[in-house]
Amino acid sequence: MMDWTNLGFGFHETNCNARCYYKDGKWGKIEFSTSNEICISMAAPALHYGQQAFEGLKAFRGQDGKIRIFRLEENAKRMIRSAEGIMLQKVPTEIFTEAVVETVKRNEEFIPPYGTGGALYIRPFLIGTSPQVGVKPSQEYLFTVFVTPVGAYFPSGFKPTQVAIINSFDRVAPQGTGQLKVGGNYAAGLVAGAFAAERGYAMVLYLDSKEKKYVDECGPANFFGVKNNTYITPKSDSILPSITNDSLMKLAEDLGIKVERRPVEETELATFEEAGACGTAAVISPISVIDNLDNGKRYEYSTDNEAGPISTKLYQQLTGIQRGEIEDKFDWNTIVE
Repeated sequence: MMDWTNLGFGFHETNCNARCYYKDGKWGKIEFSTSNEICISMAAPALHYGQQAFEGLKAFRGQDGKIRIFRLEENAKRMIRSAEGIMLQKVPTEIFTEAVVETVKRNEEFIPPYGTGGALYIRPFLIGTSPQVGVKPSQEYLFTVFVTPVGAYFPSGFKPTQVAIINSFDRVAPQGTGQLKVGGNYAAGLVAGAFAAERGYAMVLYLDSKEKKYVDECGPANFFGVKNNTYITPKSDSILPSITNDSLMKLAEDLGIKVERRPVEETELATFEEAGACGTAAVISPISVIDNLDNGKRYEYSTDNEAGPISTKLYQQLTGIQRGEIEDKFDWNTIVE
């Protein structure tokens, strides 16, 4: 029996997962497996040259009992962009959609009940699998979708966290793969993340790799700041286009909050009234403190251990839409029948 209120953000076995193979120049039929293991050649390009991409999205059980998958089509489109960026075989939108929806259906019992704060996390991934040792695109691919029930990404939930700027670490190179959702970007942040965690910080706020002047990604999430009734988020070719961030920007405009997506210098951090990181896992993780561990500068946003009013309002609106509590006027949810 699942302890729905204490899931954490980890992997739990479920009924099955979806698989689809690309061979001989075409995609096959979607298959379902009860195994949590995959069998690929030890010479697969995914293992040696990082030819892999993935996505992350969630399904929710609403107050009306219906199951909603949030912004499924946007995740399908982003995986196509990632595939184009590292020469993976693109997964057709119809295969992506069918695999995700059917996997959710077959694992319906693992969707946390409404009111527990949990969700069914959905992880589609695409890997190059043909046996080869040359540095070139794979000839064969495996597209897989697995799911797992999850709780809050951070144990503290929707509470402010402390973030560190560490200039001696880079996440990605300029004109690199920063705007793609590929594993190498996350592997590149593991050392910095561990360094920050050892010092009591939840995440690393990266500055741009070229000038160390502009705000880039915030660990595995996008950064945003709020001031003068304006939602401001950095613009850079090195930042992954977050579907959550895109949703928050649309919600902000709908609520009468101005939106700016533009380069943000580190010095501007001192002018924000609120700050946060946003992504699928946590939706919004409010930030209380940003410490630059290189120059000693500190930027503070919360002194009472509570998120700011605009961050709170946006969080409530987005999660309300996901759980069927608020009208989905943007048609973001896919209802699983």
